[in-house]
Amino acid sequence: MTINPNYITDYTENLIKIIIDYSPKIISAFLILFLGLYFIRLINRLIRRIMVRRNLDPTLSKFLADILLWVLRVLLFVTFISKLGIETSSFVAILGAMGLAVGLSLQGSLSNFAGGMLIILFKPFRVGDLIEAQGIIATVNEIQIFVTKLTTANNQTVFIPNGVLSNGTITNYSMEQYRRADFVFSISYDANIKQAKDIITAILENNPKVLQTPKAEVFVKNLTDSAIQLAVRPWAKNEDFGSVFTQTLEDCKNAFDEAGIAIQPYVKEMSRNDSE
Repeated sequence: MTINPNYITDYTENLIKIIIDYSPKIISAFLILFLGLYFIRLINRLIRRIMVRRNLDPTLSKFLADILLWVLRVLLFVTFISKLGIETSSFVAILGAMGLAVGLSLQGSLSNFAGGMLIILFKPFRVGDLIEAQGIIATVNEIQIFVTKLTTANNQTVFIPNGVLSNGTITNYSMEQYRRADFVFSISYDANIKQAKDIITAILENNPKVLQTPKAEVFVKNLTDSAIQLAVRPWAKNEDFGSVFTQTLEDCKNAFDEAGIAIQPYVKEMSRNDSE
């Protein structure tokens, strides 16, 4: 089989002509791509600096900067392929169909994404806050787009999906400056109520971490079948709460022992119908 040299010559000439005609589009497209990536990076850094200067929440700043970054990248990519001469309308339709399919398959992830946006916007808690959610008490370590990262007191890392977190009950122990501890001491009916209250009051007054304002409360909460229940409610700063809680328990127990006041063990109360 022989190849006509004229065919090769014509094919080469046509290829060179196409390359020469198309090269300005290729050069300009890639020039737009590289310059666009450079300016996107520059704009992203500038936006982040402005957010830092405005004292915006770090999580919200990162979230908004990331969204802006990807939006600009998508726009740049569409401009790039349009400059190459590729029809963008069909390409956008394909992207829309792909987005719909991905959205249907990732409904749970989209729910977590929406939950992350709600948490970032409405701020039920911030990084560093101690919260209770989904049966877990832990410190917020990081608020991500899909999950929130928590660290427990025994240094375990817990990830909670933002969807269930934003739709559930959240107790934020760090939002207020002060926190109240609630105790209930059950003492014997043979004990002197005034003496027990005076002992507890003295313990609270001598503890420098117990706040004097609001004033701590000590009162009889209930008279049960087996004991007198004394409610004790001291206030403390958030950072001193754990120390006040444990120290009050220990000091009251030691003081009751010295005064001969018996702390009654827990006894389940039963009505006459229950005991029959």
